[in-house]
Amino acid sequence: MFTSNDEKLMADRGITRSTVDRQLQNYKSGFPFLKIADAATIENGGIIALDESQADSFVKIADEYDGSVCKFVPASGAASRMFKDLFAALSNLKEGKSLEQTPLAEKFVENICKFPFFDARHLLEFTLSDKALNYGSMPKGLVEFHSYPDGNRTPLEEHLVEGALYAKDKNGVVKMVFTVSKEHRSGFEQLFESVKEKYQKRFGCKYDVEFTLQSPSTDMIAVDGQNNPFRTETGELLFRPAGHGALLQNINEIKSDVIVVKNIDNVVKEKFVAPTVYWKKVLIGAAVALSGKCREYLSQIADKSEVPAARLEELKEFLHRNFSVDLSQVPEDELLSVIKSKLDRPVRVCGMVRNEGEPGGGPYIIRESDGTTSLQILESAQIDKADPAAMAALEGATHFNPVDLVCTVYDYKGDKFDLAAYSDPSTGFISEKSYQGRKLKAQELPGLWNGAMSNWNTQFIEVPLITFNPVKTVVDLLRETHQG
Repeated sequence: MFTSNDEKLMADRGITRSTVDRQLQNYKSGFPFLKIADAATIENGGIIALDESQADSFVKIADEYDGSVCKFVPASGAASRMFKDLFAALSNLKEGKSLEQTPLAEKFVENICKFPFFDARHLLEFTLSDKALNYGSMPKGLVEFHSYPDGNRTPLEEHLVEGALYAKDKNGVVKMVFTVSKEHRSGFEQLFESVKEKYQKRFGCKYDVEFTLQSPSTDMIAVDGQNNPFRTETGELLFRPAGHGALLQNINEIKSDVIVVKNIDNVVKEKFVAPTVYWKKVLIGAAVALSGKCREYLSQIADKSEVPAARLEELKEFLHRNFSVDLSQVPEDELLSVIKSKLDRPVRVCGMVRNEGEPGGGPYIIRESDGTTSLQILESAQIDKADPAAMAALEGATHFNPVDLVCTVYDYKGDKFDLAAYSDPSTGFISEKSYQGRKLKAQELPGLWNGAMSNWNTQFIEVPLITFNPVKTVVDLLRETHQG
């Protein structure tokens, strides 16, 4: 099936033959649906709604925390989708059609003076082509989102502001890692170098910023309709990026105690940033407290072959209250070892926003193969639409996932967890794509906040909608939190 040229191509990317064979088998067998016990809600304890005093106590923990914090921002996403309606409008106008046929583009034009990058005679072409801004082929992180009296800011800069407000360590250092595409890495580096002094002076900090790439060794082989390796017109195998799940490798290389994960486009103007900072500190404080308690318990029971019944009940209650782990089906003689295993894991605390639209991907309680339960973030594609129980859980979902995570990645001995060991490889994705007009099937690794963190200890905390302000289309920049 594979030639010597194929083997060389794999080796050049750092991909082993066994990895490719496993990916090909996945295409043939598919990925199983998870068994959903219920949607995670406040009512069933899957999501925690904090009162003011509880939230304040976690903020205090975050403020007093003297460990290392790193802000991790996936930033390789292109802005092309953000401008797709403008591309359509430009094409229509060139054909003599009306702008009214693309309502979002019409709204863009009507409100052009409100955008930070407004300064054009031939508006759409200026915005999209390489004659000027070239936003149609730029990453979102370098697009000017917000206007200020002293100039415009990109999402990169707004993340620098956020980082200084909740991720500054005791030495005044703000550590941040952005994952970017190879072709735009220099653009990010140049922008950062041009603005860092301004923000360091403003916030009394020193930035330690790294721009990392998604490793080509995580790319996955594409196949045709018969699940045979897809080949390009020159006969080469086609490997495609494996989705955001590949970024687990980037996170695994971070040496900080606490890692804060947030998408590049979820930022606001600085006048609206206070709630974001407050709730991020809540999540940091909760993660620090939870992981500390897990380590404390483990240090007490790790070398014990038995513990008093009252202590077992305390441990069971802790796991159920904080992580929705149900141990009722575990045999008594296995209970202690299972509890140790459940405690000895990375911890993530995830903000969840109340769903005011249609239910979809978000927080769920899953029944594991060992009979226990866990909290997971599922995309709608992972839910079996033919399963009435799964659909009932989907319809009963009350919250969605805004990608607002705080992770702790060291064990009770002080050693760093190997995060790859806590991923579930059976939770990948297969989708239909095309290459130069030819249909193909593509595979993605388990999503970063989905199956890639499947075997973490997970807690969901309700956070307000004001903390979720993504820019998916250009007209999202007309919202108050981006105008002000």
